[in-house]
Amino acid sequence: MLGLDNPVHLIFLLVLLLLVFGAKRLPEMGRSLGSGMRGFKDSLSGEPSQAAALEQAPVAAVEEPATVVATTNESGASRAS
Repeated sequence: MLGLDNPVHLIFLLVLLLLVFGAKRLPEMGRSLGSGMRGFKDSLSGEPSQAAALEQAPVAAVEEPATVVATTNESGASRAS
């Protein structure tokens, strides 16, 4: 038995994971684990889920904003063009 029936053990495990992997990496790992479990479940049932269909949908392209170039004139004042 793993012994995770006590809430203190779960809290200790979560704090340990936070210290080892860091706050930025944990959500990414959770999403990865969730999508892996979803894919495993779909492969067992033989039917693709709606989430998989949404993941395959094309994503609209996002245009990047124009860059602003700052120049200085002869008096040393800067202006954006």
